[in-house]
Amino acid sequence: MAFNPQRCLIVGPSWVGDMVMAQSLFMALQQRFPHLQIDVLAPKWSKPILAAMPQVHHAIEMPVTHGELALRKRFQVGNALRTNAYDWAIVLPRSLKSALVPFWARAQVRTGYKGEMRYGLLNDIRPLDKSVLTMTVQRFVALGLPADAPLPPAIEPPQLVVTEAQREAVRQKFLGEGQNILALCPGAEYGGAKRWPADYFVEVARYHLSQGGQVILLGSGKDASVTADIASAAASPACFDLAGKTSLQEVLALLSLADKVVSNDSGLMHVAAAVGTPVIALYGSSDPHYTPPLSDKAKILHLGLECSPCFKRECPLGHLDCLHKISPQQVIACL
Repeated sequence: MAFNPQRCLIVGPSWVGDMVMAQSLFMALQQRFPHLQIDVLAPKWSKPILAAMPQVHHAIEMPVTHGELALRKRFQVGNALRTNAYDWAIVLPRSLKSALVPFWARAQVRTGYKGEMRYGLLNDIRPLDKSVLTMTVQRFVALGLPADAPLPPAIEPPQLVVTEAQREAVRQKFLGEGQNILALCPGAEYGGAKRWPADYFVEVARYHLSQGGQVILLGSGKDASVTADIASAAASPACFDLAGKTSLQEVLALLSLADKVVSNDSGLMHVAAAVGTPVIALYGSSDPHYTPPLSDKAKILHLGLECSPCFKRECPLGHLDCLHKISPQQVIACL
């Protein structure tokens, strides 16, 4: 009998950028099975992102923190989901614990990559050939295809939907009537080895402000000290420090409202690309071939030094040349 699932549970990733890239999987699933109901089990913070994905029927909150085992909570979630009668589950993380909920939910087919002794929890285990699936988004999409499908798969870039009403609401709340908006995203949750120097962002901000534009600084509360320093040095009423002052839904709208974005390799970089805004993406310790912004409007600045990508949270050599040697003038030239 041909495989024709009606209800699919996706166990989503725990990072903003990965959640954005997962939309390419949802698109592939919808193309393969037009009537498939896609539910996503994911952290609470991800709900605004999932709400901007038309392919997602329902976002189910995962009530555990990243890395937490919490067997009892996972069992309770899985047990509660049995009534949904999922005939398919796709597990994007490669950890053992991430496969528990679909198993306890009694999803009929449970698909995921081989990893952490998940035999039995998964009954459709796929090998992961990293030499073929070189990009995170390819690995996600491949799980939604038949096991014998040719790889790497074609990728449809994420397209987060932001309404005009949402854009107008954040304009009125935060910006007023200014035009020519440049969004700067100087944070990176992963660590300092992914952060372009704050004083470089200051130079870019000053240049844009001198051209009569507006600058908005975006990030979480953890980035507030950096954005405050940038805003102070820029010293302009047209520079708005919004880090930690917005909801994630508002950030999506602000990034879609911006004319251009300059960002470290971060979750907000992927969001900016997915809402269709031109992005200048700064890569240091990470690999732009592995997790690039999925947009034809993105420009990647990456030096490709011998010591990078190292994928370290902090520079192991202490100089961070991979980012320090990308000058503000290079970014301004791109702008």
